[in-house]
Amino acid sequence: MAALMSLPPLQLLVLAQGTAGSLGGSAACLPAAAERLAHLLGLPMRTIASVADPEQAMAQLSRCPDPWLAALPFDPGLSLDSGGNWAELLGAWRQPSLLVLEQTQLATGLPAAGTALLQRWQVPLVGLIQWGGPWNPVARRRDGLPWLGCLEGQPAPQLDPSGAALTEIGEEALVLQLRWRWAQLDRLAVA
Repeated sequence: MAALMSLPPLQLLVLAQGTAGSLGGSAACLPAAAERLAHLLGLPMRTIASVADPEQAMAQLSRCPDPWLAALPFDPGLSLDSGGNWAELLGAWRQPSLLVLEQTQLATGLPAAGTALLQRWQVPLVGLIQWGGPWNPVARRRDGLPWLGCLEGQPAPQLDPSGAALTEIGEEALVLQLRWRWAQLDRLAVA
C-alpha cells in the first residue's frame, strides 16, 4: 500500500482512433469515455487548451502538479502542421495515455495498429479500453494487447472448466487494472 501512495499523481490522456463521423471511429465515444473514466478514478477533467499549438497544449498540461484526465480530440496518428504527428509529440513528452476502442473496432486491426503506433513513438501506454458491447476476456487475452477492461459494456462472466461462472469483469476491475498498470509504468520510468 505504501508503494501506491508514493506514486506520482495520475495524469492521463485518453485517445481514440478515427474521426467522429467515420465508420467504426471511436472519436465519437471519446468524450463520454473520458468523462466516465474521470468519474471512476475521481479525477478532474482537463481540456487541451490550444489545439493550434500542440507543444503549448502539452506544456500547459504538464505544468499541472495535480491529478487530471484529458481527452485528445484528434486521432493520435493525425499529422501536425509543424511535422510529425500527435503520437510522436506524446512520446516526446512521455505522456501516459489510454487508448479507447469501440466494440465495433475489435473486428479490425485498429487495436493492434493503435498499440503499434503508440509503441513506435514510445508513448507510455497504460492500456486499451473497450467502449461498449460484451467484454470477452478470453478473446482480449488472445489479442496479446494490454487490455484493461470494458466501459459501458455488458461484462461476460468468466467460466471455470465446468462452465460455472466464477466472476464478472466490471468497471471496478478496470480501475484496479489501470492503477496497477500505472504503478508498473512508474517503476519502469524510475529504473
